[in-house]
Amino acid sequence: MNLKNILAIAGKSGLYKLLGRTRTGVIVESIADGKRMPMSATNSISALEEVAMYTEYGELPICEIMRRIAEKENNGPAPSHKSEGEVVRAYFAEIVPDFDRERVYDSHIKKLFQWYNVLQAAGMVDAINEEEETENDAE
Repeated sequence: MNLKNILAIAGKSGLYKLLGRTRTGVIVESIADGKRMPMSATNSISALEEVAMYTEYGELPICEIMRRIAEKENNGPAPSHKSEGEVVRAYFAEIVPDFDRERVYDSHIKKLFQWYNVLQAAGMVDAINEEEETENDAE
């Protein structure tokens, strides 16, 4: 599974798989419950592959952050996105010690954990690691 086919849609919770394109938008499937639905081109849709978080030295793709979480948790779940802000921030500092503390908010970290846990529950965490290994082999 390639993370460029995993989408986050503004105003919708969870993550979605891109199934196909239509003349006016895309067809997506919820990773959590498998429901399919059309999304128009007016929806704000982001591929996870394109999302990054700020560090002191630039941006770090969330694919890399998720890979680090998977290593730390042995492909298990991350802390709940409902945890207190101090808890998620402390955990995130272990994963990304150089994250930009002024531009990365607790809500960003919680959203990342929520997305990771959705992928983990769907058994897709290995895909993150496999994709990373494939990219490293290509370099």
